[in-house]
Amino acid sequence: MAAAEIFPWQRMLWQQMKQPKSSQHHALLLKGRRGIGKLAFARALAKSMLCAQNQNAGMACEKCSDCHWFEQGTHPNIYCLEPEALSELKHVASESTGVGKTETTSVKTAKKLSQQITIAQIRALDDFIYLSAHQERDKIILIHPTEAMNVAAANALLKKLEEPPPGVLFLLVTHNTASIPATVLSRCQQIMMPVPTRQQAREWLQQQGIRQPDFCLAMAGFSPLLALQHDEQQAALHAAFIQSLSTPEKFDLIAWAEKLYKQDLSTVTGWVQKWCYDLMSCRAGGRIYYHLQQADKIRQQAATVDLIALGFLWRELAASQQLASHPLNARLFLEELFLNLLEIVYQHKPETG
Repeated sequence: MAAAEIFPWQRMLWQQMKQPKSSQHHALLLKGRRGIGKLAFARALAKSMLCAQNQNAGMACEKCSDCHWFEQGTHPNIYCLEPEALSELKHVASESTGVGKTETTSVKTAKKLSQQITIAQIRALDDFIYLSAHQERDKIILIHPTEAMNVAAANALLKKLEEPPPGVLFLLVTHNTASIPATVLSRCQQIMMPVPTRQQAREWLQQQGIRQPDFCLAMAGFSPLLALQHDEQQAALHAAFIQSLSTPEKFDLIAWAEKLYKQDLSTVTGWVQKWCYDLMSCRAGGRIYYHLQQADKIRQQAATVDLIALGFLWRELAASQQLASHPLNARLFLEELFLNLLEIVYQHKPETG
């Protein structure tokens, strides 16, 4: 996707947002599930507003100095606020040319940084807000993900939203409005971001060179940007894991914990969640949503699975997702996760090597 483009499924919303500047709310909250392009839309919107050649909310020209500053991250009229750890990981991604000692060290450093947006970061906005704007145009504060604010930060932001400074647009992006205080939500114009149809998502992924778009979409919960990250190597590992999981009597939890503990643990936990979802859905008489290629195995296991036990495990998996970002021992975390799955759901004593 080019720098100032939006995704095909966002075009109608883009047209709807071409409204007179005078009627624009001082705080916009773009909300929706992960992987549908909320942040990209927010950046395109901000860039179009700052573009010197476009004052009618169309696409940015990509030629003026404002557009160049924006892409370089040096435009004086926009302030991007996110957790320190996320900023460091973006730096690693942009600087790395391969997996090596420097990248590994940087990733470890990022994990030690704050996963939250803090009150100090919100207070630091004052210098940006009250300095004179470049060419006397509006300023934009982009906050992502908004739910990363801790309580103190949210309260500090609320004060600014209650008495909005003139000429400043707050552009907030969130995956989870339930984690944002209602007082903050009430001060924003909330915009539900469009979700692509499966056909739109499939066609877009094919244009990006993905050879198995349907499989990648299913494994990413039908979120195209997450599906794009499901590269061939990870897809092969995932497929092997699911194939092994479909025959629980042969599933070696120790071996799989060893293979997967260096992966993103929230992703691995998500794999297990999707498998459990299909089991529950199938047992309850619904359709198989994610693992169509393992439909026979799903039906076979769902026929005897204990729905109550599976419900308990589902809650454990939800809790595990929160712990997956920073487990004390990643290998042990996965061993316990797989053990719960096999013993609680399948009522089967797993192999251990």
